[in-house]
Amino acid sequence: MIGNIYDKLPKAVSLGINGARRVRQTAVALGRTGLERALGDRSAPPDVLRKLFERLGATYIKLGQFVASSPSLFPEDYVAAFQQCLDRTEPVPFHRMLKILKQDLGAGCLGEIFADIDPVPLASASIAQVYAATLTTGEKVVIKIQRPGVADILVTDLNFLYYSAVALETVLPRFKHASLSGMLSEIRNTVLEECDFIQEAENIAVFAKYLEDTGNTTVMVPRVYPEASTRRVLTMERLFGIPLTDRKQLLATTSRPGDVLGPAFETWMSSVMGCALFHADLHAGNLLIMADGRVGFIDFGIVGRISEKTRNGVKKLVPAMITLDFVSLAEAMTAIGMTREKVDTARLAHDLKVLYDAGESDDLADLENGYAPAMVVDPDRFMLEMVRVAETHGIRFPREFTLLLKQFLYFDGYRDLLFDMGDWMDDMMPMDMPAGMPRFFLPNDRHTL
Repeated sequence: MIGNIYDKLPKAVSLGINGARRVRQTAVALGRTGLERALGDRSAPPDVLRKLFERLGATYIKLGQFVASSPSLFPEDYVAAFQQCLDRTEPVPFHRMLKILKQDLGAGCLGEIFADIDPVPLASASIAQVYAATLTTGEKVVIKIQRPGVADILVTDLNFLYYSAVALETVLPRFKHASLSGMLSEIRNTVLEECDFIQEAENIAVFAKYLEDTGNTTVMVPRVYPEASTRRVLTMERLFGIPLTDRKQLLATTSRPGDVLGPAFETWMSSVMGCALFHADLHAGNLLIMADGRVGFIDFGIVGRISEKTRNGVKKLVPAMITLDFVSLAEAMTAIGMTREKVDTARLAHDLKVLYDAGESDDLADLENGYAPAMVVDPDRFMLEMVRVAETHGIRFPREFTLLLKQFLYFDGYRDLLFDMGDWMDDMMPMDMPAGMPRFFLPNDRHTL
């Protein structure tokens, strides 16, 4: 059995220059973290580990994001800490990024394809940097360029971690119950897919086709320029919109932001039910309010694909959440989750009601009937609490569902950001869900801008 592991190692683990470089980088990051600890840093262990992951770069940032989106698998304090895992890095100098661009699109791409490129990146993350540019045909675009060597680093790190987990589970069989190799295999596949910009372009195409097929004119995605895109370079239409992070500018353009965000939520919700994929990273920076009132969905590097079982469970879950039917909610959660024993849905329903009631603040205690109590202010915290309640009843959710739930809670968080979301929930539900339900994700109508 051990021999089988050794047979696999040469195929997966780079022991050459990349491996040596990563050993050195890891040693430097560990040394810096240890020094800070010795000099008096008394941060909690989860925060120390998060900072270390950020210093170790792309692979470990992605691992941290996996921890943050998997509350069924990791301790609550670590999940909460890794919610703050920042995917922002010091930008690589432009001349090095331009070298990758020329390698993939040709030495004359600057002049033949692009009339100009702003050398200051719009964004710099662990996997790629984004630049504003203009095509020779006049269109304003953004170019997403993969950081040099990042794919090799990811392969080296993830393969090493994966085969280390395989070896550990072989030598110590009790670790098989933790399914470390299974988790790392999932992370590896997900992260390497995120590095494939051709796949991201296909994700955009699938979602754009879904919008076209459903006649949706309220949401848009950027146009992709295939002739200026490769596995490491993605050229897209630049959307000049207002991100939800800019609350002041958004409220200066409309007095009823809910009239814009409502259709966006409806589109996202219906895509969960009817599209081959759904956007799984709808933080405020990835939603742009356009001048014509449409909402732009950007950055399809992280998408979700749910099983038929989860999809059917969600169809029951959403109306149950909106109507505060805790028994139906408990039944839907049981259907979605994985459990080895029979769940007492009556007890689970009671515990869910306690959780919802606990989110009710004193000044909102007199909300009219038909409105849900205010949820925990932090959407991530509410997700953790919901999962915690389910776990006490022996339910473990698949990661696809926690990704889904987090997007729900992103939208609910925008309620707190923008206060009055108007009456958009009446029309937001997919056709197979009843309309006119009480507003779950919204504050009371008394709240005005």
